[in-house]
Amino acid sequence: MYVAWMEPSSTALGKTKELIKQGRERIGQTIKASGSRLCSYAERVVFLMDRSRSPDKSTQPPTSTDNINLGPSANPNAKPTDFDFLKVIGKGSFGKVLLAKRKCDGTFYAVKVLHKKTILKKKEQNHIMAERNVLLKNVKHPFLVGLHYSFQTSEKLYFVLDYVNGGELFFHLQRERCFREPRARFYAAEVASAIGYLHSLNIIYRDLKPENILLDCQGHVVLTDFGLCKEGMEQEETTSTFCGTPEYLAPEVLKKQPYDRTVDWWCLGAVLYEMLFGLPPFYSRDVSQMYDNILHKPLHIQGSKTVAACDILQGLLHKDQKRRLGAKTDFLEIKNHVFFSPINWDDLYHKRITPPFNPNVAGPADLRHFDPEFTQEAISTSITHTPDLAASSSSASDAFLGFSYAPTEEDI
Repeated sequence: MYVAWMEPSSTALGKTKELIKQGRERIGQTIKASGSRLCSYAERVVFLMDRSRSPDKSTQPPTSTDNINLGPSANPNAKPTDFDFLKVIGKGSFGKVLLAKRKCDGTFYAVKVLHKKTILKKKEQNHIMAERNVLLKNVKHPFLVGLHYSFQTSEKLYFVLDYVNGGELFFHLQRERCFREPRARFYAAEVASAIGYLHSLNIIYRDLKPENILLDCQGHVVLTDFGLCKEGMEQEETTSTFCGTPEYLAPEVLKKQPYDRTVDWWCLGAVLYEMLFGLPPFYSRDVSQMYDNILHKPLHIQGSKTVAACDILQGLLHKDQKRRLGAKTDFLEIKNHVFFSPINWDDLYHKRITPPFNPNVAGPADLRHFDPEFTQEAISTSITHTPDLAASSSSASDAFLGFSYAPTEEDI
């Protein structure tokens, strides 16, 4: 049988997409929802942890969060008062993301502010540090959000990130229902380029979805949220941590089998399908049914799509990871597929291709693509406050050792 669904009306589709957005916060059947979605910036982490693994001592929270040893990469001069914090542009259970202007030069940044106590209580410090490690490697790729530097106070951690205000891909899909093939191809190509770069660093991304894909002010893709990245993944290496977002989980992840970097190409296929058809490929409101669809139902491609589009979807969404497009030569296979034949990859990388859609933002203060729920919220004075580290009598373990980061001359 095919996974068949009727062509929905625009109104029905909008409601369904809103249900998808809301439902991800409630899902508890087979995954553990750990917290939050910090709008567009690197915080909504939904994952499954294999609890049969022996606990890592580093995940045990220290008794205090003060006086943390920042390590050799510390930037002791960075502090919250370096910035004018202008608007909240996202929030989650760990903290908030704010539009901020650095006082010394007037540069705008997205500053992600996380509460240490919350992170430690949820035992998420390893994921925060892993995210920071991946961010440090993104500076050389045009379609990955960049970390300029990071620092901390006794109570909070601060990521100083690229400010991107063209909106989430999810936002634009929700508004426009679906994209025409050339536009979907452009976004898929830029995302594939970013994923291919991560793979070249032996990093698998594991949480590709429209909410984690931003558009910059010109309309180019910027991939964010590295909380689920897995480092040290050689070409043939596998891992088994059960993680991801329900609609985009690959079959091998659902089956709790060892998986490799081809999970990212499955997710690319799911996102491309959603861009072309308006819903994820195996979507059902019933999560158990959706998982059954992912595992057992053939891919159904409806409508008048090109042969190339149908072929790449079949290749990326192959249930057997060993036969999936990308299983042999990784990104090279994706680049060479006929679907991407109109793409000049060198021009794409250097942003010489004009994006098919311009977000038309007037400048950094133009927040039309951010949720008013966030931007209308008052900014807490604790965000800009720098506590006196010496005032605390308790000391902490090295839970966030080396978090603070300042770029070297080579990075600048």
